[in-house]
Amino acid sequence: MGHDHAHHHHDHAPKLDHLNTAFIVGIILNSLFVVVEAVVGFANHSLSLLTDAGHNLSDVASLALALLAFKLSKMRANNVYTYGYKRSTIVVSLLNAIILVGAVGIIAYEAIMRIGHPQPISGITVAWVAFAGILVNGVTAWLFMRDKEKDLNVKGAYMHMAVDALVSLGVVVSGIVIYFTKWYWIDSAVSLIIVVVIITGTWRLLMDSIRLEIDGVPKQLELDKIKAELLKAKGVKDVHHMHVWALSTTENALTAHLVIHTEEMANFNDIKHDLRHRLEHLDIQHSTFEPEFAGEPCHEKICS
Repeated sequence: MGHDHAHHHHDHAPKLDHLNTAFIVGIILNSLFVVVEAVVGFANHSLSLLTDAGHNLSDVASLALALLAFKLSKMRANNVYTYGYKRSTIVVSLLNAIILVGAVGIIAYEAIMRIGHPQPISGITVAWVAFAGILVNGVTAWLFMRDKEKDLNVKGAYMHMAVDALVSLGVVVSGIVIYFTKWYWIDSAVSLIIVVVIITGTWRLLMDSIRLEIDGVPKQLELDKIKAELLKAKGVKDVHHMHVWALSTTENALTAHLVIHTEEMANFNDIKHDLRHRLEHLDIQHSTFEPEFAGEPCHEKICS
């Protein structure tokens, strides 16, 4: 029995074209702030400002890569990349998470080296620059808040900006404390706290990205629920050899063998369209089915 394909025309895929502006604004705002924060950090020997600047720089790279991935995902499929470049969004989400984890490792090392040898810094200057960071990161996070559950890269951007706003708040507090107490070691201590916050916020993003990259079932989908929904369709006796994976951070795919009652095989097109509709509501936009007569053995080595 040959393969029969049921392809959906992306009507149920999230429309995120409006995010181009959000990414561009976020990149510009954060790039300008990184320059200011780095200059002030070097001038005042503030590791917490330099740490935050490094984190913000990685966020700029993340935003730029995510924007590039969205652009690539819109490119047409061709004879080499038959699904187009949709998967680039998954690659970028993984790369962004790896960049963040690597960056915080360097930051942690520097903080530990300096915590025993603190340098005098201007606490009030640190506090004012960090306050500007709250505004920049808060505005950028707001740009992504509405769509953060629709795409992994958007969620990553939102998380980075929201965490950065909280980090900047911590730096503001440390700057004020340093201004009044001259406890300069607090600067390095805050850097280590920032590291913990970043790792906590990034770990789930890293795990989700790895899961999609190695074709794991997207975490919002449940195989048992999908199979149960397919079995509700008229004429479908059984479902096996089912695979579900992510084509991109916004689109999912499924392949499955369908055991069809013999008397319903002539109505397979109707069955296929019914199944397609059911899968759309389960967030699966592309589906491929192989029909089998009831009683026909499955010839796959692994068929369950």
